[in-house]
Amino acid sequence: MSRPPLPPFNEQTAIEKIRLAEDGWNTRDPQKVALVYTEDCLWRNRAEFVTGRDEIVQLLTRKWTRELDYRLIKELWAFTENRIAVRFAYEFHDDSGQWFCAYGNENWEFAADGLMLRRIASINEHTINSEARKFHWPAGRRPDNHPDLSELGL
Repeated sequence: MSRPPLPPFNEQTAIEKIRLAEDGWNTRDPQKVALVYTEDCLWRNRAEFVTGRDEIVQLLTRKWTRELDYRLIKELWAFTENRIAVRFAYEFHDDSGQWFCAYGNENWEFAADGLMLRRIASINEHTINSEARKFHWPAGRRPDNHPDLSELGL
């Protein structure tokens, strides 16, 4: 199985790969999202280390059980042949209704078939009130005309 676009990346294919990842994560479907990673993919997500699709599914299931109405935007930071650096922001609320905004950076490394071998994510979050939210679209894919992180000043 391959996941185009494939390395080596150029600016356009790196941007395409990032948007596909963003779209997948905005489904909030752990099984679907896990399919873009190798069977033995290594992750660091905050201070949690996981290996392989099964552990990725478990982590994402826990994440989206507590991060409600999740909306994510990813943006290219840099790329090389088989690596992409991404910055991102997402908003969600918890079961008490408290809203949060999280910001971070991811470093991705890909196999020749386009599956991700390694994901290293550093994430910080803070509380926001609902009026401070910037990500207003229906659940699922961010509309093409919605501002990206740079346009939002993030």
